[in-house]
Amino acid sequence: MARFKIQDLRSVEGAQQTPISLSSKVGEMISSSTNPVAKVETLNPETGEYRVVLQGTLATETKHS
Repeated sequence: MARFKIQDLRSVEGAQQTPISLSSKVGEMISSSTNPVAKVETLNPETGEYRVVLQGTLATETKHS
């Protein structure tokens, strides 16, 4: 599996993504992260609307001289 990079973060945003596409991107991001944490910020049981915040650290590529 290709490593998710910092440059790929913007690909997670977008209103017109399918659940499968978003799930794949977020899964790759979490798998490529160290110390990933998820926090449920809001949850509305009446409507099912939710907000989840993901936080972690992506490995950065270092350039060798």
